[in-house]
Amino acid sequence: MNLTSISENKVREKRIAITPEIAKKYLNLGFNLSLPNDYGTHLGFCDDQYKSLGVNFLENEEELIKKSDIIIQLGLLDDDKIKILKENQTLIGSLNAFSNREKLANLKSKKINSFSLELLPRITRAQSMDILSSQANLAGYKAVIEAFQIYERAIPMMMTAAGTIPAAKVLVVGAGVAGLQAIATAKRMGAVVFATDVRMASKEQVESLGGKFLTVEGAENLETEGGYAKEASDDFKKKQEELLTETLKKIDIIICTALIPGKEAPKIIKEEMFKNLQPGSVIYDLAAIQGGNTAFTKVDEIVEKNGVKILGEANILNKLPVSSSNLYAKNIFNFISNLYDKENKRLNINLEDEIIDKTLIK
Repeated sequence: MNLTSISENKVREKRIAITPEIAKKYLNLGFNLSLPNDYGTHLGFCDDQYKSLGVNFLENEEELIKKSDIIIQLGLLDDDKIKILKENQTLIGSLNAFSNREKLANLKSKKINSFSLELLPRITRAQSMDILSSQANLAGYKAVIEAFQIYERAIPMMMTAAGTIPAAKVLVVGAGVAGLQAIATAKRMGAVVFATDVRMASKEQVESLGGKFLTVEGAENLETEGGYAKEASDDFKKKQEELLTETLKKIDIIICTALIPGKEAPKIIKEEMFKNLQPGSVIYDLAAIQGGNTAFTKVDEIVEKNGVKILGEANILNKLPVSSSNLYAKNIFNFISNLYDKENKRLNINLEDEIIDKTLIK
């Protein structure tokens, strides 16, 4: 079977779906692998590294798509590339199934198999394929680094002859994968860390990392069967707002990570709450691309409100493209290994397999 990956628009996406390490694994499985010229050079992966393994290179991306059985991407192909796809081809990536419904329905009508890996079920067998977890881990880490860089004070407590500098106080909103990594990173750097989440199961995880979990009085466990957060009731939102309003008086840095799959990000840090934040505080909003967790978040802008700086990027992983590409490529390889019938050298779209059934756009 012929396998390829087309270069992404590097302004939006610097990650790649096939690294040299993973290219070797595809070739060992028996795939014919072809890539466009300069596919990974921007990350330090030169064409010769791939060629030495047996990868073919072509300049014409249209020809690459036409000749391939499987196309692996980070996101959905651009419209001009989608037009080239033909019946029985397979497209695999993080296709953003919730916001690209119409385009993906069109691909299905053309009998193109589309697998969107953000739809993976949260089961043990799928962990090695879980692109959301691997990428969120890095995003949570980098969000803390970015916020600390903007914050104009020291992070750990420092005792000097001239006096003591208190440790920075960090609040992490949302204790999923990104939030937990943010807690761990901030603690390692000497901050005092608080966290809040609508899922009560997060309390033990937060505390195991040394964070202090803020419990909303009479909280319900707002967790789906798949392990994601679901939308809170109005009563919960009101109690959470009261708790946060008081907590923000002592917070220096906020890392926002709260997302609901397929919906606009919940507004948690509201306009009136900014009166309680100290000038010089910093907010990094990882939910910016879905509308943000604060009232003033703007994508790829640093907004200043009442002396508080709010930042959030469309793709923070563009700042860690090598590490994130390495993990993403492994996730995709593990998914294809599960999908691939090695004996007959073809894809086996077995809908009795929960992993395949949940990720296939039907």
